Amino acid sequence: MENIKKAYIAGGCFWGMEDLFRVRIGIKDTEVGYLGGENDSPTYKDHPGHAEGIEITYDTEETSFEEILDFFYRIHNPTTIDQQGNDRGASYRSTIFFQDEEEKSVSKEIIETVNATNKWEGKIATTLEPFTKFWPAEPEHQDYLVRNPNGYTCHFERFGTFL
Repeated sequence: MENIKKAYIAGGCFWGMEDLFRVRIGIKDTEVGYLGGENDSPTYKDHPGHAEGIEITYDTEETSFEEILDFFYRIHNPTTIDQQGNDRGASYRSTIFFQDEEEKSVSKEIIETVNATNKWEGKIATTLEPFTKFWPAEPEHQDYLVRNPNGYTCHFERFGTFL
């Protein structure tokens, strides 16, 4: 299973991001959770410094890290700091949690590419943080919009590909 990898990103409320990524070609699994915070075993009510993010399991023969980031920049507003839609605070920041120097380099290149298009008003505010640990969110947050199709989301596809 050399072609199966994981990517970790955050771009606001994890429900909407998971719902859009789950149906993409090459995406084998998604799980929502907490990344980049200050405490062990974070929960929805206690996750200081953690971003609401998603773990994406993907097949590199069907999609790439670049394509994942391209879609990421089309479904959330990466120019706002600590905010998506009505959600505000560090939990809702735009972040790529890179696992190695190659992912960090690719992330920087994609950010430059997206900025150069001038499709977004303002510059990309996405932070790059080293991946440390992914903490899965509680069961009621997994597949939330599948179980609650009229639930809240501020994510939608805004542009065509940047690549």
